[in-house]
Amino acid sequence: QVQLVESGGGLVQAGGPLRLPCTASGRTSTNYPMGWFRQAPEKEREFVAAISWGGRWTDYTDSVKGRFASSRDNAKNTVYLRMNGLNPEDTAVYYCAAVQQFQRSGPVTSQWDYDAWGQGTQVTVSS
Repeated sequence: QVQLVESGGGLVQAGGPLRLPCTASGRTSTNYPMGWFRQAPEKEREFVAAISWGGRWTDYTDSVKGRFASSRDNAKNTVYLRMNGLNPEDTAVYYCAAVQQFQRSGPVTSQWDYDAWGQGTQVTVSS
């Protein structure tokens, strides 16, 4: 079982950048497809970004395309979510997740396919 820990959250002004690392530990001998999700107050958790196990392919929800970018350094067991042009609508708890149960070459966008989750990190964007 892999354990995931997000960090890098905090308070940022609208328009500013933020980078969220997610570090994996435990069973990291296999590189997993990874994803980022977020949950705003009184809203359901939603997909934000996904990155394939090798980092070659990514996918994003429409609202963050062109502003967010996911990358990974498998040697460091770390996945990153770089966020630019943040706006108050991006305020949420951000979670990283891993797909351990199957192998797939491309990014995985459905949260129901993910079986390992971090504890989340709060991102608050002030206007």
